[in-house]
Amino acid sequence: MIEPMVRRALEEDFGNSGDITANLLVPESAKGKLVMRAREVGVIAGMQAAQMTYAMVDPRVKFTVKKSDGSRVKKGTIIATVEGPTRALLSAERVALNFLGRMSGIATLTAQYVSLIKGTSGFANPVRIAATRKTTPGLRAIEKQAVLAGGGFTHRESLAAAIMIKDNHIALAGGVDKALKAIAKNADHMTRVSVEVDALAQLKKVLKYAPHVVLLDNMGADKLREAVAIVDAYDGPRPTLEASGGVNLDTVRGLAETGIDVISIGALTHSAPNFDIGMDAS
Repeated sequence: MIEPMVRRALEEDFGNSGDITANLLVPESAKGKLVMRAREVGVIAGMQAAQMTYAMVDPRVKFTVKKSDGSRVKKGTIIATVEGPTRALLSAERVALNFLGRMSGIATLTAQYVSLIKGTSGFANPVRIAATRKTTPGLRAIEKQAVLAGGGFTHRESLAAAIMIKDNHIALAGGVDKALKAIAKNADHMTRVSVEVDALAQLKKVLKYAPHVVLLDNMGADKLREAVAIVDAYDGPRPTLEASGGVNLDTVRGLAETGIDVISIGALTHSAPNFDIGMDAS
């Protein structure tokens, strides 16, 4: 799935005439070497796309990975080197760095969230940090990989991956009971079901339909504790409890300590700052 992303990025960057600067200034026979270094502390991701970028521009380029996805690096750490035809080294530089900077930024932010909830647990397992579908159009697969590299988990990969009944589904279906009855009647037995609630009264209502996941939307820590208590006291199948909305680096620890199972955060992919990586002649 990554190859089409890289191809589109190169087509965008090369335009109709390719790298006219490198082609005019550098002899076709010239060879060189560039070194990629982290300019800050963080977690590396996007290396596969960067490597593929150079392979597609010129297969003669030797791309050596020094720090693979998921590696924690310090400022100044060499993460990769590229050697070969100089024109190719220059022409592919920006696209490769764009992928690495964007994905390493996601991985680094994810790792920050994961570190902040260390030691917390839900019903049976440590609390998880998960990404959502709030991804850059066309880049979801690689951005989800970056979340994994940072120690997080993914959410639905697509609309077809699971049934997720949100507020607008409930409104347009005529209420939560109608929505859940329709799903119970028509859904394939192998498909997991998640339902979003924004009030404790809704939570009590949906438990009898035994959803696999209940998404607790925009509830603060106090309400989340109440929700966990309601579910723990319920005499029936226990759903996974997911909290979403209003999550940031300042609030995530308090939310994780309420006993929920998963915290999903759209900001992991839609608001991660770019990770600074330099590329210099060796």
